[in-house]
Amino acid sequence: MANIGPSQNVLKLLVLGIVFHVIFIASVFDCYFTSPVVHGMNHHGSGRGEAKRLVLIVGDGLRADLLFTPNGFTFGESSPTVIAPHLRSIAEKRGAFGVSHTRVPTESRPGHVAIIGGMYEDVSAVTKGWKTNPVDFDSVFNQSSRTFSFGSPDILPMFAKGASPDKVLTWCYDEEAEDFTKDATTLDTWVLDQLRLLFQNASTDATLNSQLRGDKVIFFLHLLGLDTTGHAYRPFSKEYMRSIQVVDNIVDEVENLFSNFYGDQETSYVFTADHGMSKIGNHGDGDPDNTRTPLIAWGKGVRGPLPDSTPSSHDDYSEPWHLGHLLRRDVSQADLAPLMATLIGINWPSNSVGVLPDIDPTRAGYLAPLEGDEALARYSLVNVKVLLEHYLVKHELKAAHAIFYKPFDLLEDKELGVPARMQKLATIERLIEEGKWDDARRFSMELSEACLQGLRYLETYDRLLIRAIVIVAYLGWAAYTSISLLPPVDSVSASRSGVIDFGTAAVLLGFWVAFWIQHSPWTFYVYVAFPCYFWREFYSRGIPALRRCVSESSLTYRNLFAQSILVFSALQTMVVAYTHRSIWSVGFVVVGVLWPLFTWPSSLLYQNRKLVGLWCGSCIMTGVFPLLAVDQEESLPSILAGGGVMLIIGALHLYHCSQSNVDKSVRISSVVQVSSLTAGWLATEGAQMGLVAAMMLVTSSSVGGLQAKAGLPRLNQIAAWLILVSSSVYPFTSKVRHPSPTSKILSFFLAFAVCFVVLSINVEGLFYSAYACNLLLWIEIETLVRTPDTSNRNGSVADQQSSIFYRFRVDDIRIALFFSFYVQVAFFGTGNVASISSFYLEPVYRLVPIFNPFLMAALLIFKIVCPYVILSVAFATLNARLRLPPFSLFLVALTLTDGMTMMFFLNVTDTGSWLEIGQSISFFCITSLLLVWSAGICAAGEYLMRDILVDHKSSKVD
Repeated sequence: MANIGPSQNVLKLLVLGIVFHVIFIASVFDCYFTSPVVHGMNHHGSGRGEAKRLVLIVGDGLRADLLFTPNGFTFGESSPTVIAPHLRSIAEKRGAFGVSHTRVPTESRPGHVAIIGGMYEDVSAVTKGWKTNPVDFDSVFNQSSRTFSFGSPDILPMFAKGASPDKVLTWCYDEEAEDFTKDATTLDTWVLDQLRLLFQNASTDATLNSQLRGDKVIFFLHLLGLDTTGHAYRPFSKEYMRSIQVVDNIVDEVENLFSNFYGDQETSYVFTADHGMSKIGNHGDGDPDNTRTPLIAWGKGVRGPLPDSTPSSHDDYSEPWHLGHLLRRDVSQADLAPLMATLIGINWPSNSVGVLPDIDPTRAGYLAPLEGDEALARYSLVNVKVLLEHYLVKHELKAAHAIFYKPFDLLEDKELGVPARMQKLATIERLIEEGKWDDARRFSMELSEACLQGLRYLETYDRLLIRAIVIVAYLGWAAYTSISLLPPVDSVSASRSGVIDFGTAAVLLGFWVAFWIQHSPWTFYVYVAFPCYFWREFYSRGIPALRRCVSESSLTYRNLFAQSILVFSALQTMVVAYTHRSIWSVGFVVVGVLWPLFTWPSSLLYQNRKLVGLWCGSCIMTGVFPLLAVDQEESLPSILAGGGVMLIIGALHLYHCSQSNVDKSVRISSVVQVSSLTAGWLATEGAQMGLVAAMMLVTSSSVGGLQAKAGLPRLNQIAAWLILVSSSVYPFTSKVRHPSPTSKILSFFLAFAVCFVVLSINVEGLFYSAYACNLLLWIEIETLVRTPDTSNRNGSVADQQSSIFYRFRVDDIRIALFFSFYVQVAFFGTGNVASISSFYLEPVYRLVPIFNPFLMAALLIFKIVCPYVILSVAFATLNARLRLPPFSLFLVALTLTDGMTMMFFLNVTDTGSWLEIGQSISFFCITSLLLVWSAGICAAGEYLMRDILVDHKSSKVD
């Protein structure tokens, strides 16, 4: 029925699919998260500040609830009632406090950019530079007279780069100091020591003394110890509690240092965090524990504590703090930049989209200016001018290039020839001149909100167009891949081909000209090229093939529609499973129990009851893992149990093979060669099991040392790396011939078993074992269902090679959906919840104790990839056992599964809670990458099994 083209055509399809999906992952950022940075704005500031200097202290990775809540840590008598008495006393007696709400991604870089630059980077900026800036942006540091910064080499350099020469001075410790296996509080005490040394040096350095005593000076103290400790021990640990106490003592010491050095009361203080931390010790996504950070401000120009408002400013989150009698004033993280700029009277960062908390006359803010309400009104006017300047530059850029540009009515409606924004600004200035301070603040707040709406309008101006292009592209990809499954057609007539080519060229050139006129990003040109090519091919070859397929078979368009509904329902069920993990377990029950019991002939069930029983048990056992809690503690017994089970599987396979006296000439199918056992193969599999056992010993020793806070022994680290690398590389380089496909699959299984020992935190090794066994049984089950006449399943070569042709069957769709199911389960089964913060870092410390983000990420990705290698070789074996041309089943899956990708793309949001924003991005990226993995899986499987599976490239589907 279908003709899978030559191997080079399949390769072309796979490569094109990978390129297409990788490129279109970027579309979510072009559509929803474009860079907010533009240049050419004039600066605005309040002129005279309330204080001479400002101290910004950032406790990296500090959760608001664990700072404020009494008895937040329960370790018996060793746990103090108040963890941070100094900071709490400030909030209660002489400062203002609240929660600073961060945005996704909750990482150190974007968090500090929001605090210090007053802007939210687009989400993709996190991937463009860890320590340097992908784009130049303004900051309060750059607008200060001088900034003295102390802390991590991962944060400080990005604010020094691009600033005026010698404007931002940095003191950083060595990267090697960020050791997760050692006491991270030393990083914070180092910062305090450097600040103390700076003041000491000023007594002998007149130039330094003059710089320190100047106006508009900022001191930035980045305290990384909390983040490092939280990753290593999790936030509810004694170590994290101790780190909070150290930070509290540092804040107290810093106040004393400034009081002794300056001898005045001209210093403002702001204490906050760049992001929080989830209870499993990670951050990055929109988990509320990651997005809620503490904010405490005090000193010159900052108001003191106020009684709580009516209605109360507190909620269930802050009720346990026992601060309900005081006002809690929340802000957005970007609002801190204008607050700091106002306190010391510098120009606001030109890219700032923050709103001064004091702009709202109905709510208390953070300021207590000497000039009272008049100063607040003037500060509010500065806020409006900064936002208007930002809006105006973007408006003019869009108006100059967009075709049929429609301006933002709320700011651009003209009355008497004057835009509304100019009229509203004039009204605010008039109210200030008349002394109507509250009215001026109220109008400023309204105009600021309009400016933010206008900025959002301009940043999302092209969203509808991008969405349409992306959806048409994904549908076009599905249509294009379906051509490979349809019967070939005669050559298309020249006239029809010419019309299609002309239409395609006209559409493509039309879009490209429009993009050129509008100065659109280069990615837009690429986005529109893909759907044009896909639909051209489908109209040329796909539609005639589809008509022929329907006319020559019993299929009808009604049947096709019904099949489409069923496939759509299955895919949407998998979409829902991204947020309801138990659905994966239900899927295993459907696949392992309901499918054979309710769809198989009773005779087939009875004759193969042992195999069916194993299949049902395997599915139920594997289906248990998605039901397990995501929050898992490190458990050495579970890790060793996983290693033990993997060793048992290898031992059972060796025993089974040794009991089987198989002749070299026997084939279990027309494409699977079985040979007799060799001493070399037995020795190598035994050696692989030995490496697994050795890794269990090394891991046991490393876990004991790390839990005892004795650090990672150097010998353990070297041994773990040697075992991991040698075991993982072996099956790709070995020349030993395996007696059967199963033995080669087991070789890959044992090769990566060491990964699931050293990089496991709990039951991942058990899942890996259950998953691999389930895949092996799937091969046997599908072979049984496809060839129900089991009497001949192990027959002669002649019987098994009755035909090299295979007629495409409807149940290929089911197999393709099963494959897609296994692709998803390989990711979710070990406790992941489609979120970057679901990956545990503790196991990585057994290999990389020093902070190295890219190497750590590589190890986590390697752990995710390992089950896919097993899936790849199993799927290639299944494809051969069913006597199908290579990649045929995958092409069916490729045609179907982008339905999930489209749904996740449409569900991406940049509004709502940070949890919703973060999850929507994660879901789209994960499902897109898993589809890319699917292509790699099939290609890798065919390559890795090429020596054991008989060459079948010449097979065709009739």
